[in-house]
Amino acid sequence: MTTQEAFKRRVRARMSKTGERYTAARRALIAHSQARPEPSAWVADPDTTDEAIRANTGHGWDEWVALIDAGPGRDAGHTAIATWVREQQGVDGWWAQGVTVGYERITGLRLPGQMKDGTFTISRTRAVKIDHDALRAMLLDDGERATLIAGLETTLRSRPTAKSLRFAVHDGEAGLGQILVSLDATGAKVRVTVAHSKLTSPADGELWKAHWADWLAALEAATAE
Repeated sequence: MTTQEAFKRRVRARMSKTGERYTAARRALIAHSQARPEPSAWVADPDTTDEAIRANTGHGWDEWVALIDAGPGRDAGHTAIATWVREQQGVDGWWAQGVTVGYERITGLRLPGQMKDGTFTISRTRAVKIDHDALRAMLLDDGERATLIAGLETTLRSRPTAKSLRFAVHDGEAGLGQILVSLDATGAKVRVTVAHSKLTSPADGELWKAHWADWLAALEAATAE
């Protein structure tokens, strides 16, 4: 039995007990399933604003929490919830994923920066006055990269022709996740973004945020000399 069918049975049971019409019974169950949470009670804020999610999906965040709690529920898992939002609520795929991730953050099922596999991803960006092609060439050269990203061992994991370059990061035999380096030319500067994924905890994420912020600052200082 699908979660939607189970919910319909609950609605009909309430109708039989109270004499309410289907719409009234359904509305009462949704309202009863979870009192509307105040933002201060949220475990974490979603990335998308309430206004944006309402404009693109027809419901605000508090409404989505109540709807999903009354539908598939918190134990259904990411894929089942996203499928329910798409198929039962008529939300397209991209926004269905956004609703699901936001719901998971609000309810504490997913922490900020946490991916579906339970690992964490952080990123840092800085505009640096440097030649785009020269920096890319340094990243692709093993020796130059070892100097550029000192103190860490990195191995290229993407194609050399890829727009963004992915590297495995390790220290001896210890894996330290992966970084994706993106370079976007913006006038006289290059916007350098480092996204570090496959981290094991929020604490690791905070440490690497500081590390890459310092690294980008040092890169900018070196190119300004």
